Amino acid sequence: MRNVDLVIIGGGPAGMCAAVKAYNCGTKDILLLERDKNPGGILQQCIHNGFGLHRFKEELTGPEYAYKCEQELVKLPIKVQCETTVTEISPEKVITCISKTGVEQIKAKAVILAMGCRERPRGALNICGSRPSGIFSAGTAQKYVNMMGYMPGKNVVILGSGDIGLIMARRMTLEGAKVHAVCEVMPYSGGLERNIQQCLRDFNIPLMLSHTVTEIHGDSRITGVTISEVDNKMKPIAGTEQYIECDTLLLSVGLIPENELSKTANVSLSSITKGAVVDQNRQTNIDGIFACGNVLHVHDLADFVSEEAEIAAESASKYIRNEINNNAEIQVVTDGKVRYTVPQIITDTTEDVKLFFRVGNIYKNVKITIKNGDEVIYSCKKEKVAPGEMQTATIKANSLNQNIKEIKISIDEA
Repeated sequence: MRNVDLVIIGGGPAGMCAAVKAYNCGTKDILLLERDKNPGGILQQCIHNGFGLHRFKEELTGPEYAYKCEQELVKLPIKVQCETTVTEISPEKVITCISKTGVEQIKAKAVILAMGCRERPRGALNICGSRPSGIFSAGTAQKYVNMMGYMPGKNVVILGSGDIGLIMARRMTLEGAKVHAVCEVMPYSGGLERNIQQCLRDFNIPLMLSHTVTEIHGDSRITGVTISEVDNKMKPIAGTEQYIECDTLLLSVGLIPENELSKTANVSLSSITKGAVVDQNRQTNIDGIFACGNVLHVHDLADFVSEEAEIAAESASKYIRNEINNNAEIQVVTDGKVRYTVPQIITDTTEDVKLFFRVGNIYKNVKITIKNGDEVIYSCKKEKVAPGEMQTATIKANSLNQNIKEIKISIDEA
């Protein structure tokens, strides 16, 4: 069994940025494990631009962003072990992994989880109809087109308006396919506003809100889909059915943090984010195990993934040196309009805390407040908030104390 100070699982933007930050914070014995042949994660197939505006102050494609992160990594004597699959993490931070050399166990002082997320498959949707070929998750189609040079089809319907679905609507159009519609069961899009504009409106691709696919047609290959309008309870409305002829259905119906390994370590998971429950250090309920990036909660931008990875890495370095200050246990609760926050717990009242949160609907002219009982410790006004865009709020340390048990974040419309 090898002994390592810090093991990082996942070599995407979160893992690479965490490794660099941890090294710069004084942790020198670092091992980065990645199951692919090269680091980079999902960014390797994201050839569209829009990355790096926050972190590098320039607009980059996904591979360019990954390359810049990798260049920072290779300059340092950090051990990167690719083609290695982690199969288990124990609560005692013993990692079992498989590589070309066989099965190995590694004992770590601290672990950073950076495994990213996976797409929700068709099986989770219970769509009526046969099971023909031609049905892909949007990310799978993206890999086929961008990395392998294969076109999944020529007549396309997309279910779900997450960012990957929007981007693939544009990508398929640019490659010569006809995208007939992007259907979204919610009354709003789940993607960024800039992607709605650049990927749909600029290409005159219809966005059909409050619509979903209710039947799939075809035997060996999909020949079409039936779409229906839904009511406010997400139930299809009889008489609103439309048939669209197509040979491809792309699913962009949500991302799920890849937390199978987290479960083996008995890490507590949030029922809303599907990621770990963490404090402001990004430490889970298991001492010395930290989480960051899309395995913690799904982010809008890789830049924010990198920012959060650096928080986890700095905290992991402090943990190894026994410098983490846990002097409180303040629960962060929401009013319902705010779906979730990260972190969910504040354990250190000596430093400012930055909360990341998402809302459950589109709200305009709102006031965001955070209260300790009746005392307002943070407030700001915004013209618009939407589920597709992450919001942030910074609570000053002087607003917190060890005796607080709970703070509440809420949204009030003007």
